[in-house]
Amino acid sequence: MNTTTPKLVIVNSRGLDDERATVAFTIANAGIASGQEVTMFLVSSGVDLVRKGAVDFVRMNPLDPPLKELMEDFMSRGGQIWACPPCAKVRGYDPDSLIDGVEITGSPSLHAKILEGANTLCL
Repeated sequence: MNTTTPKLVIVNSRGLDDERATVAFTIANAGIASGQEVTMFLVSSGVDLVRKGAVDFVRMNPLDPPLKELMEDFMSRGGQIWACPPCAKVRGYDPDSLIDGVEITGSPSLHAKILEGANTLCL
């Protein structure tokens, strides 16, 4: 019997101007609720989501919870958020620019999760 916790990595390139950013965190929360270890890897404009204050008043779809609520729920239940280093750097973001708990880490971390058996989903 395999007792390893299933893993999911969601690669999100959608930022503050795309409703799919909300979808990514909705899927991530459902993954945690289903017993998976979920990591969100933010690339391109997806990195903008974790800039301090960026999502404080964002609600892209009136039928979905506010994005800040989805992200806080995700992190409070053990979800990890990683930000792509070059994507953060080109935007002038450093660790102090980002919300607490976000780690700036590159694709080697992503590949390590994949080698551990993580499924991947790209948005």
